Amino acid sequence: MTDKIYHVPTLLKESVNALNINENGIYVDATFGGGGHSREILSRLKNGKLIAFDRDNDARRNAGDDNRIIFIKNNFRFMHNFLRYYGINKVDGILADLGVSFHHFDESERGFSFRFPEAPLDMRMGRDAALNAATVLNTYSRNQLRQMFFNYGEIKQAERLAGIIVAARELRPFEIIADLIECISAIAPKSDENKFFAKAFQAIRIEVNKEMISLKHFLEQTVNVLNKKGRLSIISYHSLEDRMVKNFFKTGNIEGVQIKDFYGNELSPFVLINKKAIVPDEQEMQNNSRSRSAKLRIAEKK
Repeated sequence: MTDKIYHVPTLLKESVNALNINENGIYVDATFGGGGHSREILSRLKNGKLIAFDRDNDARRNAGDDNRIIFIKNNFRFMHNFLRYYGINKVDGILADLGVSFHHFDESERGFSFRFPEAPLDMRMGRDAALNAATVLNTYSRNQLRQMFFNYGEIKQAERLAGIIVAARELRPFEIIADLIECISAIAPKSDENKFFAKAFQAIRIEVNKEMISLKHFLEQTVNVLNKKGRLSIISYHSLEDRMVKNFFKTGNIEGVQIKDFYGNELSPFVLINKKAIVPDEQEMQNNSRSRSAKLRIAEKK
């Protein structure tokens, strides 16, 4: 496998060390991407097995022909069903790097980055998905757009942003990235335009790929999929993801509601391995600036 072009894995050693790998165990890489984390897991397996998920066909070429790996081209939200299909009831560890691959940001035709104004408004992680960014911008109601920008981009001017998009599309539909940038530049803070654009693009990308819904379904399945003492190792990149992961690890539900038994003892299916998130060191951040927002959380099934 190679990840030299597709993606540079973040917190590689830390996230894989967290799995406490048994050389004959069964593991899941829920976000295969360039295969960097998978390659590290495989280097520690003897007769074990790795099941790797990625919804993007472009990732398949990174899988190689190692007979210890099963590559599944699909969303990790369907992890439990696919494991059952392959006759796997339980696994010993699950790793997920929730970041978007470099490949997606750096390939202009994928439409993930505002660095490429002539690129199509796409943003689909899997090219066979029906919904893309242009469809969201051209068909969502003003209220849907407002909620999207507020919830997924945490943009304070979400109401105003939704309004100017609805007004702009009445003149001509959104087709390329330049159309969106030209439209929203009117309310972007002049001193921090790029940050504003990044928040707007994040919100649209999350909606297009249903990222928070997928993460919710994925996390909820881990309780039944993991063996006792099995480990969850998850790297998140923005507050929405990290909050959901943190809540789930602590309480067993994404809302973070602490459930107690009759005697007042807190109930959770997990033990926290690190109460404080692990972040990249200075060297890694210098080598890979995109790792700066990464947070690794680790939990063990009781």
